[in-house]
Amino acid sequence: MSQRAGVPEVKSAVRTVAVLELLAERGDRPARLRELADALGVPRSSMYALLQTLVECGWVRTDATGSLYGIGIRALLTGTGYLDSDVRVRAVRPYLDEASDGLGETIHLARLDGSDVVYLATRESHEYLRTISRVGRRVPAHAGALGKALLAERPDHELPLPDEPLSAATDNTHTTRAALLADLAATRARGYSVDREETVVGIAGFGFALRYDTPAVDAISCSVPVSRLTDEHERHIVAVMREIRAKIERTLPSSRGEVVWR
Repeated sequence: MSQRAGVPEVKSAVRTVAVLELLAERGDRPARLRELADALGVPRSSMYALLQTLVECGWVRTDATGSLYGIGIRALLTGTGYLDSDVRVRAVRPYLDEASDGLGETIHLARLDGSDVVYLATRESHEYLRTISRVGRRVPAHAGALGKALLAERPDHELPLPDEPLSAATDNTHTTRAALLADLAATRARGYSVDREETVVGIAGFGFALRYDTPAVDAISCSVPVSRLTDEHERHIVAVMREIRAKIERTLPSSRGEVVWR
């Protein structure tokens, strides 16, 4: 049994979290008991007992036959509580609205979590609606504008990257460390990141780290269909997003007085 800060892990708690995370990752693909037990290396009898407890508590839901399992509504309530309790998310939301109104494009706020970024807020374009940018979605940091903006805030030797080859979301995603480092160097030089169909085919993105932490952990971005991205529109996006970033950073100049979470 592993330990953290001298405290042993509670096996049942670790197993519960693993089940919830696995169901959340599956999204609209419910899982059977056998799939969950095999994926987590847990005896089926133990997995069944755990699932029944989670169903009764509302963290997991099951179908009419009791053979399929999915994430429950309690997970949504907890996730909403995270967002509502975060001072920075609440403070940034009005500026996402301002950027969305000014540009007519999709605007995101995300946070670095290990080697991924997690979407915390999104304002969808009225011209181009997509569900890929839902709140709570995880994307490898190396594969998009938000993540690259945050990785560029860190020294190359401290980047939280998985082993090569890096996972590819499209044919344009950087899959080698060398290619990614070259991109991050360009990002540092220009002050923002650019995603040319690296996360989603047909979509470009521009990412801006929010430097109220050092190194930054939050970033905002603007996503736009490449079919609508002219040179003039790109310059306009960059100008507006730079101004939005400046406004946010003036509003949240530091973390003093806030709870420092780990």
